[in-house]
Order: sequence, then C-alpha cells, then structure tokens
Amino acid sequence: MHHEEGPTGRGGASGGLGPVRVASAVDEVADRLLTAIALGEFSVGERLPTERELALTLKVSRPTVRAAIARLREIGRLEVVRGRRGGHYVRAARPVESASATQRPLPPRWERTTVLFDTRGLIESLIARTAAERRDPTDIEAITAALEAYAAAAEPTQIRRADAALHHAITRAAKNEPLAVYSHQLLQDTDAGFPVEPHRGGPAQRALRDHRELVDAIVEGDPDRAATVARRHVALTERTLRETRAG
Repeated sequence: MHHEEGPTGRGGASGGLGPVRVASAVDEVADRLLTAIALGEFSVGERLPTERELALTLKVSRPTVRAAIARLREIGRLEVVRGRRGGHYVRAARPVESASATQRPLPPRWERTTVLFDTRGLIESLIARTAAERRDPTDIEAITAALEAYAAAAEPTQIRRADAALHHAITRAAKNEPLAVYSHQLLQDTDAGFPVEPHRGGPAQRALRDHRELVDAIVEGDPDRAATVARRHVALTERTLRETRAG
C-alpha cells in the first residue's frame, strides 16, 4: 500500500514540488476541438461533425465528446441549432475569449509537438530526396496529376484530400514502405486529432507554392532542392500552429 509522506519527506511541499494535474479525456477532447477551430479546420458558422463521428475520429466515448462539447458551449465557442440542419455550430469568439481559448490547447503538449515536427521534417525531407532520386515515368505522371487536382480543389475537404493524395504519390515514388509508415504515424502524432495542414487562407496559398516547387524538384530529379522544400513545407504547418498559440 502506498503511503503519502509528510511535509518533511521527499514527497512534501518543502521539496519544491506541487501537485501534478493530469488532463482528463474531456479536457483533451475540448482542447483538440478548440485547436481545430483555431486552425480553421472548423470555421465560424460551420457545423461540427456528429458526436458519433467525433468519437470515432478521436477514439473516445460519445459521453466524453458530449461533455467536451458542453464545455465549448459554456465558453461561447459553439451554439446549438435545432431542426433539420441542427447540430453544434462554431461561433465567433469575442476578443477576450479568443486570446484564452486559442492559446489553451497548445502549450501543455507544445514541447513534444515541436520535437515531433522536427522529426517529421527530417522524414519528409528524406522522402522527397529519395523520390527525386527514384521516381520513374509512372511516378511523375501520378505526382503531376495529383498536383493538378490539388491546385484545382476549392473546398477545404477537397483540398485536404488532394493534399493527402499528392503526398501519398510522392511517398510512393520513394519506393520505401517503412518511410511511408513513419510519415503516416508522425502526421497522426502531430495532428491533434484533426488534420492541421494549412488548407485555408494565406497559409494555403504558401502551401500551394511549396507543392509546385516540390513537384518540380522531384520531376527534374533534384534531390537537394526537393529535400529543402519538403522541410520548409513541414515548417509551414508548425508556424501556423505557433501563430495560433500566440493568439
């Protein structure tokens, strides 16, 4: 049986240690939803996915999602709409709410996220370099077609799918399955439960420029330039998160 030590023991306050707060599943889901809203994955006036869909995405129970949504309603970030088009819709935050709500999700896990982005940058630059070295005519055709689809996509969902298809085509051109697995896992580890690639606004335009330069480097067989662009592209997502954290 565990016994708490008194104030003079190693576990006491005199050692400079305070209580450690372990976030609950509800805390985590609420934070992830706030992060997704702050990053524009769910824009003002947009309806959230259903409780069931969110539970499947985040791999938590529906009661946990329900409690997290209730928390966002309490701080004024969501409103309930009844009727055929009913559900939970994103509300615009007031200035004071915006500063606190968008900054809260990121700091607790920011150090780990920074390391993961660094690792992801290394992996993605290696994939791009290898793709530029190993691509064949079939790969070039697939990558070029994927870039055209990405450039033509208009809605965030379409852009998201086209982005994934383009990166998948580049990864396939590298012809190394473990690299593909590592890339997928790192993306999952950094996405806060939702896709966080820049699919809206100014960052989306910068992402399109990166994609075009990346595809050019791979098609032309320029490994150094491909690696540099890929690393810069990953840094764009990290920078978007940092700007969100800063409010």
